[in-house]
Amino acid sequence: MITLAMDTAYRHLTAGLYDDDTLLAGTSSECFKKQSEALFPRLQQILGDAGLSFQDIDQVVITDGPGSYTGVRIAMTVAKVLASQRGIPLYTLSTLQLYAGTAPSASVLLDARSHRAYAGHVENGILTEPEQILTEEEYEGFVTSHPGILLGDVAVGSRNPETPDFLKNFIDLKDQWVPVPNVHAAVPRYLKESDAYKTPGGHGC
Repeated sequence: MITLAMDTAYRHLTAGLYDDDTLLAGTSSECFKKQSEALFPRLQQILGDAGLSFQDIDQVVITDGPGSYTGVRIAMTVAKVLASQRGIPLYTLSTLQLYAGTAPSASVLLDARSHRAYAGHVENGILTEPEQILTEEEYEGFVTSHPGILLGDVAVGSRNPETPDFLKNFIDLKDQWVPVPNVHAAVPRYLKESDAYKTPGGHGC
């Protein structure tokens, strides 16, 4: 079973090809605001590295948010076209779960602009409560009330977030993938109005 995993929901572009649970080829790097132009070259790169073509892909999994208003749509659009044209399954995963992986206890904070953050607490790959948006004043209280490692891109007090292994986390979270019964009905999950998703800054890839 060949799986294509893609994440363009936030600052990184991650794409991986797996044969069952084994990573065949993958790429993951910060690529903010350049995912749309970089995704297809990256896909061609990893397909070539694995000696595969798009016709060999049996299923697709993507993150569906929260994240950049435009970014979430990039991988989702590619995934919907591929899944619908080839009649293969499509799965989704929360961006915050991808950051946390299977850590026993992790708090994830992603910059949401205007001194706010997308926040979630994940234990062993499972969100313990609905994702939410916090103000800067609420970060410390959230992290204190949810012990564990800190992930994302928001420092809290003297704590800096750890760097996740996105390619490993995708496949480690296989049991958390959510099947999309109707590929055409897949939509990004946004926690707030679209104009608030215009996250500033970031580096090219």
